Amino acid sequence: MARYFLKLSFCGEKYNGWQSQPHLGTKCVQSTIEQALEVYLRQKIQITGCGRTDTGVHAIDYYAHFDFIGDLVKNSFLFRLNKILPGDIAIHDIIQVHDDAHARFDATSRSYHYFLHTIKSAFSPHSFYYIYGIPDLDRLNEVANELMKFNDFTTFCKVNTDVSTMICRIYESKWVKEKDQFIYKITADRFLRGMIRLIVGMTLNVTRGKLTLEEVKHALGQKMRTGHDWSVPADGLFLCNVKYPYL
Repeated sequence: MARYFLKLSFCGEKYNGWQSQPHLGTKCVQSTIEQALEVYLRQKIQITGCGRTDTGVHAIDYYAHFDFIGDLVKNSFLFRLNKILPGDIAIHDIIQVHDDAHARFDATSRSYHYFLHTIKSAFSPHSFYYIYGIPDLDRLNEVANELMKFNDFTTFCKVNTDVSTMICRIYESKWVKEKDQFIYKITADRFLRGMIRLIVGMTLNVTRGKLTLEEVKHALGQKMRTGHDWSVPADGLFLCNVKYPYL
């Protein structure tokens, strides 16, 4: 028995997130890949992903692991599996790792980018959030930088989550502007359910005068919610970099 990592990307537009769901009619990335692996390898395969993604969220850089008895020829495996999979999921690499390697628990950090467009584009309409007006970049970064001072993010976690702790260590939180788009970049050791979309919505609403930075800091300090759901659409959110000590 050997353990393998899959490196992949997917467009989340048509999926109910990464993780397989027991409900009939749900379409998830995990189960779609497992079905393709079963067709190709002719046996039941269960894969474990590096983390959950919400409905509609995309991934440029995602890892999952599975176990398999037998030899896998890399180039043939990639070509044949990609031919079976739908066009919105792509497998980029397969890497044999040590038997205890774990795609979720061994990840040391994850990065996400959120894309805002101030001009409408006809291409890839589900890969960005189209907004009215031009945000103040300095103000966006003033708000984003404040997050680096906290480690409990109860304020930015959706309700009905099953995690045991709200502690996250953020290593990067910043906004950049590239032509007509604004990109929020955040890196942390872990993320909470809905966290990034709530943070992006919060920063936008501070710049719009609908929320003050002092209110945000107070909510974070008191480990409470602001009383508003500022969550932005999933379209603009991409998982883009997952780090492991052995890859």
